[in-house]
Amino acid sequence: MTREVRAEGGAPPRIGVAVPFPSELVARLARRADVEVAYTPDLLPASRFPGDYAGEPGFARTAADQARFDALVDGADILFGVPDTSPSALARTLRANPGPRWVHTMAAGGGAQVRASGLTPRELRGVRVTTSAGVHGRALAEFAVMGLLAGLKDLPGRRADQRERRWPERAPVRQLRDASVLILGTGGVGTAVAETLRAFGSRTIGIARHPRERAGWDRIASSAELRAILPEVDAVVCALPETSETIRVFDAEAIGCLRPGAVFVNVGRGSTVDEHALAAALTDGRVGFAALDVFEREPLPADSPLWGMDRVLISPHTAALDAHEEEHILALFEDNLDRFLAGAPLRNEMDRELFY
Repeated sequence: MTREVRAEGGAPPRIGVAVPFPSELVARLARRADVEVAYTPDLLPASRFPGDYAGEPGFARTAADQARFDALVDGADILFGVPDTSPSALARTLRANPGPRWVHTMAAGGGAQVRASGLTPRELRGVRVTTSAGVHGRALAEFAVMGLLAGLKDLPGRRADQRERRWPERAPVRQLRDASVLILGTGGVGTAVAETLRAFGSRTIGIARHPRERAGWDRIASSAELRAILPEVDAVVCALPETSETIRVFDAEAIGCLRPGAVFVNVGRGSTVDEHALAAALTDGRVGFAALDVFEREPLPADSPLWGMDRVLISPHTAALDAHEEEHILALFEDNLDRFLAGAPLRNEMDRELFY
């Protein structure tokens, strides 16, 4: 049985907008009769680009303004965004205010912010957390396909020939339609990658914690099968979140299982890959090409060997940025808001133990 969710005293739930967000989209949300919206733009930093929820660097509030902002988020039943995208600010808010019953994170991997907050299971009890998973799937799938094509078609080699004005002997070129691609992670991003690759005719194999047959995939395997499958594939796309189980899951041993010249793309989290082992594999040819949008440390340190490698494409964690991102996030949030008010299950609800 569903039930309508209302704030204490029967008033509509109050949504606290805790990060910079376009005023016209907040106005759309505020036109709803079933919620109240607390949004004070002058208490938030200015966005530099779509999806910039941290805002202008160096932004600081006066003590009086900080008190106003804290009162805004502390008085919310629903937090739209992690306050200031700061895990410590989230912890302060939830500890100071027993009111919030739902927090929506702008990041697809928003569970990492919750984990970094240090909030205990007891403190999180009764608070539902949802993420923006899936919103960025198509953009990341496009980046993954770009990386796969660049590697399979040997874009670095073609560029080198062009620089040297060299016309090499004709040779076969690998085709994406003939490629077997292993996708680590079968969530929103991994599924979007698989759906996009299906249009090219690629064979897609997913690695999941709980493997089961799913439409659109040729095969879903368990993490225990990873090393046995790696020698069979032409390319790997990592779309994993950061959890205690995924830290450096793509390590030297796993990389060593690849067939020589394999292509590697990472659109998940940098912590899932041993970058030193990856650099070594790029040097000896075990990995023929890598397209990386995420790294263990960001910005990527200047002394990283990855910077100087011709067979590496470095993207500064921007592959998911989309001019329409905020519209997509609001649409997801409003769908979940309808569900929340009806007492129905929410999309992308975070597991409090796994944090994704």
